[in-house]
Amino acid sequence: MQKSLEFVNGKWVGKFNGKTVVNTSSKYYAEKKMAEFYQAEAKVAEVNNKLNDEFPIDQRFQFVSDIVKMVAGRKTPSAIITGDGGLGKTYSVVKALKECGLKDMTEFLSESDIGAVTMTSQMFTVIKGYSTAKALYRVLYENRNSTVVFDDCDSVLKDPDALNLLKGALDSFDKRFITWNAEMRDDQLPRLFQFKGGIIFISNMSPEKLDQALKTRSMCMDVSMTLEQKIQRMRTIMKCDEFLPGVPMSYKEEALEVIDQFKGQAKEVSLRTLISTTKIRANDSGNWKQLAKYMLIAA
Repeated sequence: MQKSLEFVNGKWVGKFNGKTVVNTSSKYYAEKKMAEFYQAEAKVAEVNNKLNDEFPIDQRFQFVSDIVKMVAGRKTPSAIITGDGGLGKTYSVVKALKECGLKDMTEFLSESDIGAVTMTSQMFTVIKGYSTAKALYRVLYENRNSTVVFDDCDSVLKDPDALNLLKGALDSFDKRFITWNAEMRDDQLPRLFQFKGGIIFISNMSPEKLDQALKTRSMCMDVSMTLEQKIQRMRTIMKCDEFLPGVPMSYKEEALEVIDQFKGQAKEVSLRTLISTTKIRANDSGNWKQLAKYMLIAA
């Protein structure tokens, strides 16, 4: 693990593996938080090192695909996919659902009236951002027969009322019923309904912070990565036809080489980083490597 603590513009900035984890004017607080973070990361690294020998990162993403297909086929009601952001979790989930023959209704539904489309088991939709418990109840009702992907909707994983709704939706009984006992002003929503769909959660949260009851009702897969694994994962994804089509592979490879060279100093190492660095390379200016380096470590 690469770590640093520097005094920059009146603030103590602490980094682990290029990621800023503390930014404060108090040196004592910065050192304390750095020590706590290091201990936590050391434990995670120890576990990951044991797993990595047997289960390389690309294989773990194949496990993600396998689990998602189990949800799509109603072999299990739910899956929770956790790990670093920007490294292909959503891409892998959506790809697996489409491989099962499910139709992505996300963009279509965003342009439709609420409830205008009857969702079936051969459809899925992706929900992003914040959601209240009441909004979650509506989403579950409208998608009671289909698959719902909650992408970075950590609010539903923390709210007690939302968690209770999810526990009902993901129970192990043959028939799963969800109820809403609070005042219901919208007559279009019933007080009780049967949920026959599947749910997939995609989150950057640590698995340890997830609700235990939710985890026991779901197939869980964590794809947290070291810097080296992030580079390996990007190397795999950049070879896919869907990744920056029309850009020569040689440009992508050169961009990844620069990211690999400065990964320890980079503020972020992700697919977004690879995309922006590849675009800089494709611009083909004489100083593209210097510009890429600046964007990685300074911008």
